[in-house]
Amino acid sequence: MKILFLGDVVGRAGRRAITERLPGLRERWKLDFVVVNGENATGGMGLSGAHAKEFLAAGADVVTLGDHAFDQKDMLSFCTQEQRIIRPLNYAKGAPGQGARLFSDARGRKVLVAQVLGQVFMKRAFDDPFATIEAALKPWPRGGQAQAILVDVHCEATSEKMAMGHFLDGRASVVVGTHTHVPTADAMILPGGTAYQTDAGMCGDYNSVIGMDKAEPLRRFVTGMAKNRFEPAMGEATLSGLYIETDDATGKATRVEMIREGGRLAGAGP
Repeated sequence: MKILFLGDVVGRAGRRAITERLPGLRERWKLDFVVVNGENATGGMGLSGAHAKEFLAAGADVVTLGDHAFDQKDMLSFCTQEQRIIRPLNYAKGAPGQGARLFSDARGRKVLVAQVLGQVFMKRAFDDPFATIEAALKPWPRGGQAQAILVDVHCEATSEKMAMGHFLDGRASVVVGTHTHVPTADAMILPGGTAYQTDAGMCGDYNSVIGMDKAEPLRRFVTGMAKNRFEPAMGEATLSGLYIETDDATGKATRVEMIREGGRLAGAGP
């Protein structure tokens, strides 16, 4: 199975890159399944239902969220109506929507997609992501009823993401980090056959401070004082993420490549 994962979409520039380029990538790379993290797509904070629909129409099979899952209030109801939206498993117990779900590709092969939030350096203490994801994956052995299993690990600390990769090695097909918006140069297949990258990077304008227009972040770093709210940068976006090929019989990853398409970063892809 050929799977594409795209990291955090940031603002209008990121949304435009998804809607304009994803259909062509899906055809060019003969993709079977696409997951997009839409965490910062609407004004840099959260995801609206309308923007989620744009990603799904452009070719995303699933859209994951993150710690800003419900910053856009309509997502509270939208994620219960649209099953292709995945919010973190270890969010508040009463949160709407699902944190893991089994999906099908065009050929009927099953893909389990799940997301967990990290605890280290995050603003609020979420439930233990390790125990939560272990319970969620237990009914779905890799290569059994799920031909592929993808876990989006939305964390601040690189150490926590790497620990999760090793924790799930041999159980997930893909473990990929999101949240910090900078792609890490460590795409690899772990010993147990799990494709891994600490952070997929963002789909946004890299002439920025992690996707935000530079002026206000620089002011705050230099003066220690805030003047305006952060606004997403509006230049040409780079699509950043991970391309994975998996074996249907075992669920193991057989190939993994970093993705950088368009914008300011040097290109990379299969």
